[in-house]
Amino acid sequence: MSTFAFVTAVLALLAAPGPTNTLMCLAGAAGGPRRVVRLLPAELLGYLAAIVPLAWLGSHVLDHVPLAAAVLKIAAAAWVMVLAVRLWTPPVAGAGRGAVGLRSVFVTTLLNPKALVFGLALLPPPGDPAFAARLGLFCLLVAAVAVAWGTAGSLARVGGDLAGRMRAIHRIASVWLSVVAAGLVAGVLGA
Repeated sequence: MSTFAFVTAVLALLAAPGPTNTLMCLAGAAGGPRRVVRLLPAELLGYLAAIVPLAWLGSHVLDHVPLAAAVLKIAAAAWVMVLAVRLWTPPVAGAGRGAVGLRSVFVTTLLNPKALVFGLALLPPPGDPAFAARLGLFCLLVAAVAVAWGTAGSLARVGGDLAGRMRAIHRIASVWLSVVAAGLVAGVLGA
C-alpha cells in the first residue's frame, strides 16, 4: 500500500464518528483544545496497546480462535454502553472530575473496533521495513484527528448558556454511543 493510500485510509477511518472521537469532542466542549491535548497521550497509548499486539499476533490468534473477535466486539459494546450511561448526565460544575478523563479515553480507544482494522489490515506486518514509519505516521494522524474533533467540540463554548449546551451535547453523545454499542452487538449477532 502506498503512503498516500495508507494516509487516506487511516484518516477516513480515524475521522469517522466513533466512541473515542465522541469523547474528544466532549473534552473540547468542556475544556477547550488544551483539555484535548492533555488527553491525547491516553488516546495514543490506547491505540498502541491495541494495534501493536494485533499487528504481531492478531491474524494468528483470530485464525485459531475465531470467537476472539466477537468477544472483543462485545467487550467494546459493553464499555461504550457504560460510557453512554455515564454521559447522559453531565458532571456537576466544580465536582472535581470531568466526564472525560484519561482512563475513559484510554479504555475506550483500547476497545475501539477501529483498532482491529488498523492492526490487522492497514499497518504493514511488523517485519516489514515500513512498519515503524507507518506506525509513527499513524500516531501523527491520531493526534491531528483528535485535535480536530476537540476543536469542533470547543465551538460549543462560544456564546451564552454553556450549561444548557453541555447538557444537550452530553445527551446527544450518550444517544450516539448507545447506537454505536447496539451496532457492535448487532454485528456480532448477525455474523
